[in-house]
Order: sequence, then structure tokens, then C-alpha cells
Amino acid sequence: MTIPSHQTLARDMGADGFRRFLNLWPPYLFSGVRVERISEDFREFDIVLKLRPWSRNYVGTQFGGTLFSMCDPWWMLGTLRGIGEREHVVWDKAGEIDFVSPGRGHVRTSIRITDEHLEGIRAATADGSKHLVWCSNDIVAEDGTLVARYRKQLYVRRKPARSRIPV
Repeated sequence: MTIPSHQTLARDMGADGFRRFLNLWPPYLFSGVRVERISEDFREFDIVLKLRPWSRNYVGTQFGGTLFSMCDPWWMLGTLRGIGEREHVVWDKAGEIDFVSPGRGHVRTSIRITDEHLEGIRAATADGSKHLVWCSNDIVAEDGTLVARYRKQLYVRRKPARSRIPV
């Protein structure tokens, strides 16, 4: 029996089915991460992290690793889907988070992959060169207080013509 990849699931299930799958995926389910929305084109993501007794750190606030993980896959996934899985390689290269204030309750983030983001990458990789691009989003509390700033660096490269395979 072959276990399908996340890539296959996202393609076969569509955005809403993939969202439901991720909400049952143990690392998100048990940490309190909830994917509220994925746009049909996989370029907009809304994620909530609920503060639960099992997801609190020693001082009772949101665990920093979970804040990081709630943001982790979206920039790579949205960029890969937006730029074309057949034509490009997109990998996570680096990530960082700047904790600004304690997350004492539920927090949320939104990721938006813009046309400008994708066009800049296409232009930078048109000749087959690798391109490193930083992406960022804020994590905010329910009252709008900034809890953390998240940054992700993506490695993007156009695939050589001979290795572009149908997805």
C-alpha cells in the first residue's frame, strides 16, 4: 500500500479537503493549531492557535515552537502552487521568529501570496538561477496585539527543461 504525500493529497482533495485533513493531522490537532481557510488557489491561508492546557509553556503562555509551526508550511506551499510545481523547485531554506509579546490567549495569522511575490520569483529564476526570498507574516492576539513576527526564507529554482515532469 502506498501512502499518499501531502502534495498528492492537496492536489486530489482540493483546498477545503486538504484543510480538513490538516485539522486532523496529529501535529496540528494535538497542538491546538486550526486551519480556518485555504483559498481555492492555495494562495491565502488563515490559521488559529488556541491556547490549551497542553499547549502552554512553563509560564502559561503560547509555546514558541507551536507559534513557529503554525506558520511553517504555508509560504512554501503557496509559492510552489502559485509558481508551478512542474516548472520550479521550492524548498524551505531558513526560518525565524521574533517574539514581541506573550501569547496569553488564542492567536492567529494570515498568509497571502501576492502576484508581485510570484512575478518577482519568476523573473529571478527565469535563467535557471537559484533565488532566495524572504517572506513574513505577523501573529496577533484576539485583541490585535502583535505576539510575534515570523519570517521564512525560500529557495526557489526553475527546473531544467528535461526534468519538468507532469504533476
